[in-house]
Amino acid sequence: MGSPPSSLSRFGRSTPISRREFVAAVGGAGGVSLFGPSVDANESDPDHFRVRVHPGPVPPTAWPRYGVDGMSDDWPTPFRDAFAAVEDAMGQIQAYAADRSAVLDSPSASEPKLTVHVERGPPVRFPLLSVSQPTDLAFPSLSAVLDAFRDQLREHDALGGPTCHLLLCWSPFNYRVGYGGTISPNDLIGSAGSDTDADDPDAVDGAQTVANIGATEVWDSRAVSRNIAIHEVLHTFLSPDIVTDVGDTRCDHNLGTATRTGPEGRTLRVSPMATAYAGPDELGGGTRFHGTGCYNHDEFANHDGYEADGTDPAVDHFEYTTELSEATLEAATRYLTRLTT
Repeated sequence: MGSPPSSLSRFGRSTPISRREFVAAVGGAGGVSLFGPSVDANESDPDHFRVRVHPGPVPPTAWPRYGVDGMSDDWPTPFRDAFAAVEDAMGQIQAYAADRSAVLDSPSASEPKLTVHVERGPPVRFPLLSVSQPTDLAFPSLSAVLDAFRDQLREHDALGGPTCHLLLCWSPFNYRVGYGGTISPNDLIGSAGSDTDADDPDAVDGAQTVANIGATEVWDSRAVSRNIAIHEVLHTFLSPDIVTDVGDTRCDHNLGTATRTGPEGRTLRVSPMATAYAGPDELGGGTRFHGTGCYNHDEFANHDGYEADGTDPAVDHFEYTTELSEATLEAATRYLTRLTT
């Protein structure tokens, strides 16, 4: 399969190919049709944010592993579990905002004003890959996939407002997409992005991101699938300046934690933002493939180490928790709060 899949974010990107090349790769001259019925993403409320999750196509060979449940609407079990994990993570942020009284309704102050709605978007439908295409076209880059995704969102009037559009894709062998990612200027839900109206300086284009659930399912585990889905959404909630204020680092991966647990501390429990970055930078270092973005274990919100040091034994097992670190919760809450004021 060539180079191993890599985990990309706005801190690391692959070489782009054009959207025309991408269309050729996934559908030949017939083009590409991504969406079913359009949905209105332009309902705007300055205190409400959205994460809209779009399932990509799953090849017929993958379905027997998960059963036919969900086949009719392109929501196999791994996608549904990823959706539920993102929903839970957004609930954690809202609860944190309420506990810290970050943004509360007035006068009752009984419920958090800051809300993040997680909802299903229409399926993304690519034709089958043409095996006759050159390798570099058969494996579109992350930027090409995001460009095509954004084009279809724009054509269906689904861009606009403080929304993160998450594409769940099934590309276990596409090393150019890796585990997923998002790329500037469409990397933050409050960003103008690349498609907004130049005549409206206050327009918000939102963010688009990709989680390669096919890669995590084939090469890792369901726990990693959940965390990568959360991880890629969280990138769109973490601006570098606030990450720096909270974690004294511009790298949002460093907001994650890697905590020893279990008998003799031989298990390293990894939170979503640290997923693919908590282990050694080698094949099989926690996740099967190490991330290619920024990270520094010494700058993590917490990293207990994984090597024997005379006091602790070496870690021999990695586990993945969907519980967000306090640093991640704080940075995400500050960013969303900024957008409401």
